[in-house]
Amino acid sequence: MELPAAEHRDIVVYAEVLGRETGQPVGGPAKLIAPMVERFAATDRAFAKARRKPQSPLDSKG
Repeated sequence: MELPAAEHRDIVVYAEVLGRETGQPVGGPAKLIAPMVERFAATDRAFAKARRKPQSPLDSKG
């Protein structure tokens, strides 16, 4: 996955801070991206609502 340089730097710093706070190394950005996206999707109300909505046949033809 490619990230813009600014976002990559932010995630690297985030990993460092999280590691200090938890006392455990987090790893690089790749280790954080999946859990961050998972949490975002789990807490995004609009996404949850859209996910529950049945798809029409036209939606799946893309």
